[in-house]
Amino acid sequence: MCIGKNVSVMNYPTRRTFHVVMIVTLVSTVVSVRGAAEEDSPTVLNIGSRRELFVDRHLVGGLNGTSLKLHTPQLAAPVSPARPHGHYATVLKDTDKFQFYYRGDTKPGNHWKQGWEQYHEGEVTLYAESKDGITWTLPKLNIYDDHPTFPAGNVVLMDEFLVTHNFTPFIDTRPGVPAAERYKGLGGLAYQPHAEHLEVRLRRGPGGLKAYVSPDGIHWRRLRDEPVVPEEWGKYFDSQNYAFWSDSEQAYVCYFRRFIKGCRGIARTTSQDFLNWTPFVEMEANLPNEHLYTPCTQPYYRAPHIYIALPTRFMANRGAATDILMMSTRGGAKFDREFTQSFIRPGISSAGWANRANYSAIGIHATSPTEMSMFLTGGRRYTLRIDGFVSVNAPLATGEFITKVLSFEGSELEINYSTSAAGELRVELQDAVGKPLDGYSLDDCEPIYGDHISRVVTWNESGDVSALVGKPIRIRFEMSDADLYALKFN
Repeated sequence: MCIGKNVSVMNYPTRRTFHVVMIVTLVSTVVSVRGAAEEDSPTVLNIGSRRELFVDRHLVGGLNGTSLKLHTPQLAAPVSPARPHGHYATVLKDTDKFQFYYRGDTKPGNHWKQGWEQYHEGEVTLYAESKDGITWTLPKLNIYDDHPTFPAGNVVLMDEFLVTHNFTPFIDTRPGVPAAERYKGLGGLAYQPHAEHLEVRLRRGPGGLKAYVSPDGIHWRRLRDEPVVPEEWGKYFDSQNYAFWSDSEQAYVCYFRRFIKGCRGIARTTSQDFLNWTPFVEMEANLPNEHLYTPCTQPYYRAPHIYIALPTRFMANRGAATDILMMSTRGGAKFDREFTQSFIRPGISSAGWANRANYSAIGIHATSPTEMSMFLTGGRRYTLRIDGFVSVNAPLATGEFITKVLSFEGSELEINYSTSAAGELRVELQDAVGKPLDGYSLDDCEPIYGDHISRVVTWNESGDVSALVGKPIRIRFEMSDADLYALKFN
């Protein structure tokens, strides 16, 4: 029989007429002997031992009675009274703490209509810390002289004109990065073609995105005086422009705000040294006449080759109300828009429908063994199950999901899944023509049910699939009242 190795102990039912089956189809190395033409051989996706989510159709070969389901984040319980606020926020997770960066102003209630230069001159970058991502403290850092507006003394960046409007840091994971530059960040705006702006530019110097580095995320220094991303690329940059090191692309990647065909959109550039950036590419992201106010694109921490984007959809004709969307990309010039509906709506509270009231912070992090958190404007926190953006979903009536042909590295198959009390899942391994492999047939597999972030699939009390390493396979899931969130070969 086939059972699973669990995080918690589960009992298994006897075989029923409805079931969930995961079938891995082995593409035989002797296909040519069977007469198939070489040009008909399927393309094989090598997923190695990477975790794969279903936020796109990268692995989807076929859906029969199943569908991709976007899950809705849940508003979490209020965080501590010292919760951080402010637009264009960033939440980082270091080894032993969470670090929250957000915008403040030396003049509470200040507005750009009272003077553009003085408005941006008063902006600062504030900082909070947490052990769990839920309860926050405002540490007194003693970097700048005490200011009456920020009595906690939690200012990490001040007197950096335009930069502190949207300063966005990240932890540099590039191998060999110097300790003094372990943290990096970008910030800045572009001047608009107004007389006031041009006069300020003559005195202050050009706009654009400027680069900063830090050993600890608290003490920052400018990497060079000139912007590393020129202001003409962004056409304002008045958004959150985020960079990170991509292991999959072996480059620094930056997603930034740009007007595209008259709408707020997203552009992308890459760099090998964080100083010199390739000519930008305008991303295929917007629906017709759709404004995407913040790129908010970041590698997912459990599958960093997949970038999750949580942009703000800006509705100028509805009081500047904003939704949060969910998109994804694996690099290149296009976002996957499998789901066009809202990911996080403004909500029942009238505050959620205020002008630009909903911006997602950079940062998706585990805040318990089973949940991950996302942070929004005003210190709000939303949660999902880990890997739980999207699932392959089946109703009680049996359905199936079949992957494209793939190869892997590892000796066992781990899945993140959930079923109802009545639902279940089973697994079978097949070759390309549907012949079950010895020891991995449907009859060798007992139904699997329950709810686990991490569970190893087994056949005849063994989960060993090492004999299939490097061979083309296809995975078929037959499902009943179940959700499959992710898979990974270990």
